[in-house]
Amino acid sequence: MANLTIDLPDELARVLARIAEAQHTTVQQLTLERLRSLAEDASEARLSPRLTLLQVMKEPPHLTASDVDELDAVIAAGRLPGPIAPTLLTKL
Repeated sequence: MANLTIDLPDELARVLARIAEAQHTTVQQLTLERLRSLAEDASEARLSPRLTLLQVMKEPPHLTASDVDELDAVIAAGRLPGPIAPTLLTKL
């Protein structure tokens, strides 16, 4: 295990000591547990978008090719016919 020395402001050290005492542990153990939790949260946050995407892909509804074709048709039907005139864009 590596040793790490951190200089803390006195007030923060007192707060940590009070928290550790209330939890019947040492400041060192409290700090180690919190740092581990922080590292785990950071690791999960980095993996989270990929895991979320995989989970969503596995959940219903499972679309068929005809579902996608129907969605494409509905989107196409909602589009304006032809290009938008440049004069209309400048008035927005």
